[in-house]
Amino acid sequence: MSDAQTIVFFPEGAFGPTNNCVGIGQVLQARGHRVVFIVEESFAGTLEAKGFEERLMRLGPKPEVDEVPGQFWIDFIRDTAPVFRKPTIEQLGEFIAPTWRALVDGAIYVHQRLTEIIEELDPDVIVEDNVVGFPALAASGRPWVRIVSRNPAEQKDAAVPPFSSGYPVADRSAWPAFLDEVERTHRGLWEEFDAFSRDHGDSGLRYGPNGPDFISESPWLNLYSYPAEVDYPRERALGPTWHRLDSSVRAPEADWQIPDDLRDRDGALIYMSLGSLGSADVGLMQRLVDLLATTEHRVIVSKGPLADQITLHDNQVGEGFLPQPAILPQVDLVITHGGNNTVTEAFHHG
Repeated sequence: MSDAQTIVFFPEGAFGPTNNCVGIGQVLQARGHRVVFIVEESFAGTLEAKGFEERLMRLGPKPEVDEVPGQFWIDFIRDTAPVFRKPTIEQLGEFIAPTWRALVDGAIYVHQRLTEIIEELDPDVIVEDNVVGFPALAASGRPWVRIVSRNPAEQKDAAVPPFSSGYPVADRSAWPAFLDEVERTHRGLWEEFDAFSRDHGDSGLRYGPNGPDFISESPWLNLYSYPAEVDYPRERALGPTWHRLDSSVRAPEADWQIPDDLRDRDGALIYMSLGSLGSADVGLMQRLVDLLATTEHRVIVSKGPLADQITLHDNQVGEGFLPQPAILPQVDLVITHGGNNTVTEAFHHG
């Protein structure tokens, strides 16, 4: 097509945001546009296998051993899993702030490489799905789109529970103490990253009454993916550049049939996935698998990157990674950690 454009996607280095961008990229590619993905080196080849161009980068120094896709975060979740047993207000200093530190360090480390990639590709638009900003995008002067493919609490509002709190909408009694702890554990890092962002071409970050933003709104277009039926009611509507997508479902890459040893059993068919990162908490995964073994139901388990450490039972089948878009239309119930892809795909398929 004569008006074909070059569209660059830059998702976070995890399967959830990457797959969300794949769903949108497939539509754009089908319309004749050139779609290029900027991905971590550990993801090399995974987007090419889906028919996209790739440009590779790193968020930190290269390790001595080969990595699997998203290995940094797999290791991070595994090593910090004990903190997940604590109340979320205690996790702020022990897990949430260190996570932001790792993300900020990655954004600083990759800045020059991103600048080089953008100059080489000369894209018409850049689409990022990240929780931290990368000032190279704004500094390029090209239109860029922000996608939020995580919980919509990331877009802060006085009527929405504090991000990462897990608190209910109906009871706000714990919100002030949580936000005070956010201030104590996050303010210094936010100030550091805000200064870096401004020094490298971004307009700056916001720290509002409901906590810090580590990424700016795009002046062009902001998208978030979440079903309207379960989205948060807001005190103030999002701005005119914000648009909600009910779902962003990628095309199935393979057919999937219920294995014979499950097809002939009674009981509902349950699919369980804690995402590529949540499933790295092997202790939690095994407890859930053991609990589901006591039911009369059939269970399909997406075991995740540490699949060899998880033992399934007679009423269960599973693999490290499964073709989720092909499985979900066939199941009766989905058990999920709340990751947006699984939530939106489950709603999409009813």
